Amino acid sequence: MTLALLLCVCATARAQNTDDDVVRVESNLVQLNVGVADRRGQAITNLSRDDFVIFEDGVQQKLVSFEPASAPFSLVLLLDVSGSTSSFRSTLKQAALRFIDALAPEDRVMVVAFNNRTEMLTRFTVDRRKIAEGIFRAEGRGTTELYKALRYALDQLANEGKRRKAIIVLTDGLDTQMRNGDRAAAANATSSEEAVAAIKPEANPTLNAVLDMADRQGATIYPLALPSGDPKRLPIITPQLTAIYASARVRLQRLADRTGGRQHEIERLEDLGRLYAEVAADLRTLYSVAYQPAGASARDGRWHAIRIEVKRQDLIARTRQGYFAR
Repeated sequence: MTLALLLCVCATARAQNTDDDVVRVESNLVQLNVGVADRRGQAITNLSRDDFVIFEDGVQQKLVSFEPASAPFSLVLLLDVSGSTSSFRSTLKQAALRFIDALAPEDRVMVVAFNNRTEMLTRFTVDRRKIAEGIFRAEGRGTTELYKALRYALDQLANEGKRRKAIIVLTDGLDTQMRNGDRAAAANATSSEEAVAAIKPEANPTLNAVLDMADRQGATIYPLALPSGDPKRLPIITPQLTAIYASARVRLQRLADRTGGRQHEIERLEDLGRLYAEVAADLRTLYSVAYQPAGASARDGRWHAIRIEVKRQDLIARTRQGYFAR
């Protein structure tokens, strides 16, 4: 079975997951980060509130807030310091510094390192010296508790009020607890296809709990996927191992797609600094909007599709595709 087909099989779990992308909120305010580009892919950053039209389930909605692309962010820089990153820790730190250099002066940054535990290295601050000191303190070995770290990051972002929010996470995606669960689920499979069907990567409750938290805050997640987690680079290929690695990658892609971010595949470690800079540049092109859904959609348990349009026909907007309201 080819890797492309395997990833497609992983993606079919989305249609089977009835509790996916749940939004449980005290109010039914829906927050979106929105990117806009022309048909050549050039970002457009000079639009106003009146340029956007939002639809939920085909019904036009009224915007209740708008933040221009120049508005500052609160960002969590999440660094994987498990054993799988120990051999290139210096490269990782230098690349993260490039990311900080590319941010706007008013962006607030928290630095968090994770392996089998999660450690805050720098509280939210605009002080670039403190941020750099936090990055240089990122050390460790051990296992990878990625989704525990993501929940921690979202808990911290919840204290940042109405600011725009994002998480930039450098990882191979191979969460240790999920990996153990995937291995057990796929133990009896005789093919990669059977293994993926048994794992159902997008139905994982831990993944969906993180998506739920991100949806509440309108937080955007940008995974930087390390080559050590690439299923195409496995030295030993078995149905179980291939499915475990492919499932981890699918979940990273899901984090990005569901929150309106982008996953960046790191082909070479030398590209890491450039990719961090690309994420910083992408953040500078995002608008943030919010609307109060018309009608009785709050807490109705159904999927609500979101579509956002720009009045200029030559422009294309991208954001998350929708949510389950509970």
